[in-house]
Amino acid sequence: MHLSEWLTVLIIGWFVVITPGPNMAIVIRNSIVHSRSAGVYTAGGLAFGNLIHITYCLIGIGFLISKSILLFNVVKWLGAAYLIYLGVKSLRAQPHSPISQTDITTSFTCLSALRTGFLTDLLNPKATLFFLALFTQIIRPGTPLLAQIVYGFTIVALEFGCFAILAAIIGHHSVRQRVEAVSHWIERVTGVVLIALGVRVAFVEQ
Repeated sequence: MHLSEWLTVLIIGWFVVITPGPNMAIVIRNSIVHSRSAGVYTAGGLAFGNLIHITYCLIGIGFLISKSILLFNVVKWLGAAYLIYLGVKSLRAQPHSPISQTDITTSFTCLSALRTGFLTDLLNPKATLFFLALFTQIIRPGTPLLAQIVYGFTIVALEFGCFAILAAIIGHHSVRQRVEAVSHWIERVTGVVLIALGVRVAFVEQ
């Protein structure tokens, strides 16, 4: 019945997810620097952030944000500041000796990974604009609420699935062993990318 709309959402969502941006950068960073599980939990946090975007778009707040310069700028500047903060932290990374899984759990918990992913996605104004476009341009006014929810969860599943797989590959023990000696440089490069993305977010126009 609404198969064509769902396929459109699926295809557009796929290209949005695989496009390099803050979400991909933070999953790569946490997978390499911390662990595979940290990367997967980060992907889970991104998915939770998507759920918030979907919820407020369904109840109309997304439209309000898009029309209010003040609200949009608040989200934009908070998102930019958070990405720059993460980037600066990454730039200060120092060489470290191999660490055990226990050390990883102590220094960077699953909750920390979830929170990082959640805030990265929630404070990204481009995500707000994407979901607003999804629910106002692609989906027709007559589309049932249940179908809209299914479309939203399709994006959530894509986001989590793609980034969880990415984390599983990059965060695999054999991969991390090979890059461990230069992981601080990878983190610093990721820091530069996050800062650049933060600056780019700051200049997103409504």
